[in-house]
Amino acid sequence: MAISYNGLWKLLIDNNMNKTDLMNEVKISSGTIAKMSKGEPVSMLVLERICEKLDCDFGDIISIDKKKQ
Repeated sequence: MAISYNGLWKLLIDNNMNKTDLMNEVKISSGTIAKMSKGEPVSMLVLERICEKLDCDFGDIISIDKKKQ
């Protein structure tokens, strides 16, 4: 199983934002964005701040891809 942040990337597009905008507005590092881009786990606190900024829930930004390992 692997983590998928596809929901987050879609929300960024819907909000006319890019990853750099997200980094600056949520105050997260480029390393965190890199981890997310690779489907690696990040802190729940980071996900919470993203959800607050985008007015969404965890399920809107992250999912589990059971097909990938």
